[in-house]
Amino acid sequence: MKFTKMHGCGNDYVYVNCLEEIIEHPGELAIKVSDRHFGVGSDGLILIGPSEAADFCMHMYNADGSEAQMCGNGIRCVAKYVYDYGLTDKEQVTVETLAGVKTLKLSVENGMVSAVTVDMGVPVTEPKQIPVLAEGEAVIAKPLAVLGKEYEITCVSMGNPHAVTFVPDTQSLDLESIGPEFEHHAWFPERTNTEFVQVVDRNTIHMRVWERGSGETLACGTGACASAYACILNGKTEDEVTVQLLGGSLRIRYDRESGHIFMTGPAVKVFDGEL
Repeated sequence: MKFTKMHGCGNDYVYVNCLEEIIEHPGELAIKVSDRHFGVGSDGLILIGPSEAADFCMHMYNADGSEAQMCGNGIRCVAKYVYDYGLTDKEQVTVETLAGVKTLKLSVENGMVSAVTVDMGVPVTEPKQIPVLAEGEAVIAKPLAVLGKEYEITCVSMGNPHAVTFVPDTQSLDLESIGPEFEHHAWFPERTNTEFVQVVDRNTIHMRVWERGSGETLACGTGACASAYACILNGKTEDEVTVQLLGGSLRIRYDRESGHIFMTGPAVKVFDGEL
């Protein structure tokens, strides 16, 4: 099996071209390749294949083998892969995901993709659609007890569930302890990704993320979008913000006219390999 390792802001995945390769047990393969000691080392596995609804399709599997609906950093690298490897010559492509079809605009330099802007669609706040077990039309700044401490959370789905909480300092957090407690909290029937956000100013935030199925990662594209939207819902930032992550920065813009969120960030190839 041929593969390519790529990353967006340090959120790294193993990519397989399923226009050529056949993967029978992707969940099991994701566990093997993600192992950073005995495998390739990654946050998961992403399969690129054909689609009847879009130019390509993407299936994403976490490091624990579970399938996720969407991955913002991962889909940017899909766009880079299909262009750089000659599967398309278009500078705007569509990719089918379990969270719907996404449109991506490619920034090309010297014949290769350097950055990608993704139309991430309309953020969802209705509890049943996220899902989160809470009453009301939305979960905005609602208290949640975790390990004896009360956090205020705002829940958003970007095709996958996110719980955003604001903290005074992201660097001092013990994510290894509190991350799993959020992920497996009874409020979240399908588990949740959790973003811990420190607001720097009206246009800048710091974010650390605990991803369901993978633990802490250096970046999360859908999480950055959910965090930016949570900031807007809570009146903390403007409609366009720079989200500073452990692995780099993403630019997130909320378009009030369409209701869509747009994410711009890098896509980087690390190496090609064969298993």
